[in-house]
Amino acid sequence: MFPLNAVLFPGVSVPLTVFEDRYRALVHHLLRVDPEERYFGSVGIREGYEVGEHGAQSLFRIGCRVKMTDVEAHADGSFSLVAVGLERISLEHLDVTGTYPVGQVVDRPETPGQVDPEVVELAQATFIAYRTVLMEFRDDPYPYPLPRDPAFLSWTLAAVAPLPLQERQALLEAEDAELRLMMVTELLRAELRAMNVIASLPATEVARTRWSPN
Repeated sequence: MFPLNAVLFPGVSVPLTVFEDRYRALVHHLLRVDPEERYFGSVGIREGYEVGEHGAQSLFRIGCRVKMTDVEAHADGSFSLVAVGLERISLEHLDVTGTYPVGQVVDRPETPGQVDPEVVELAQATFIAYRTVLMEFRDDPYPYPLPRDPAFLSWTLAAVAPLPLQERQALLEAEDAELRLMMVTELLRAELRAMNVIASLPATEVARTRWSPN
């Protein structure tokens, strides 16, 4: 298991930097197995930190099974790797007594079902509107055609939307693609409203910026 101060989503690739001893040990373990079997789990850290003596104090239960697809070793012993999310998992227990954390997990599949085409169209339109405003002062957050598959679209929008950890976790925990698309649409609408009031940065980025009276 690799707890992170981030939420990983199925079908989405992410770069990761590994430098702490326990996670370097995890990468060394993965390098010893068949490249097609280089899987690990990741859950978000609800409270605490990725590194340090105390580390993660509280973890979210719902996370993602991940596959390490590329890895680069550095002279200082750290690694840069690329991982792709596969499917959701539920963390039942975490054993931290070994050289790296090992989790007992069960699969957490989504509830299958048809997605209302109007929900898909509204989510696409809302993201395009958000992207248009954002591109006035920074690069396109997703310079590719939007996925047509509703489930993959829901994961893609969840991944690229500039949202706080708690909201990203809520999107991961949504039980089907239609609900997730409805949720991310409302969250992007809130971003658009905030950007119209403060026409400089996405609202969540403003919240992460130190306040100054100047």
